[in-house]
Amino acid sequence: MESDDLASFLLLTHYDGGAFSGWQRQPAARTVQGEMERALAIICGESVTAVGSGRTDAGVHARGQAVGVRVSSRWTAAALRRATNAKLPADVWVAEVYPMCATFHPRYSAERRRYTYTVGTDREAKSPFRRRTEWPLGRALDLALLQAEAASIPGEHAFRAFAVLGTAPDTDDHRCLITRAHWEARPGGVVFEIEANRFLHHMVRFLVGTMVDVGLGRRPPGTIAELLVAGDNRGTSAPAPPQGLFLEQVQYPATLYLSPT
Repeated sequence: MESDDLASFLLLTHYDGGAFSGWQRQPAARTVQGEMERALAIICGESVTAVGSGRTDAGVHARGQAVGVRVSSRWTAAALRRATNAKLPADVWVAEVYPMCATFHPRYSAERRRYTYTVGTDREAKSPFRRRTEWPLGRALDLALLQAEAASIPGEHAFRAFAVLGTAPDTDDHRCLITRAHWEARPGGVVFEIEANRFLHHMVRFLVGTMVDVGLGRRPPGTIAELLVAGDNRGTSAPAPPQGLFLEQVQYPATLYLSPT
């Protein structure tokens, strides 16, 4: 199909990551990208690449993954949403479709991304109906300590202590601008929310794992501030398990949308 006949769309996508080996297409594993491209190929009659705003790991969920596709300009947003959902499995759902400018790129056009991480602290956190989408810690956490640790995170920092070694190029400075980072109480536990211009591999999970250790009294207050100036992750706690993490929202300039959002 000629490029002049193609139109750009953003598919706002939800998925339960429990049965997926992450977002990125893999030849011998079930992935979200693979399922989306399978559905799109069926409805479009040809191969269509689905580009995500970022990769999520195995077990990580999304309520706001932004997926960019280029398909025939004959599609309307409403028709594309209906047809795609008709071919997707039950653990993936397209909530909205937006027509976008030709210059839109789901990864490089993003201004900010927002994640949440939920920790279950009560006994019922270990219920099979909750443990799929929470860290079933089942122990009380000191919320004031968690909030104090999170207060060190906003601003621009090099997050070398909170990234998997070797997953970013040597030339990458690992710097991220954090615009929001805080903990709140919720029924049965606590939830961490963080917003930034970019995230490194396992970054949120390393942050949460370390803060939870502070909240349990295993590490001293001020640990996050100390690690923010560290050159590697050797002093960082193990990352929190993946199932408590949700990609909530990806924000783009309003000028990239062809119709109001």
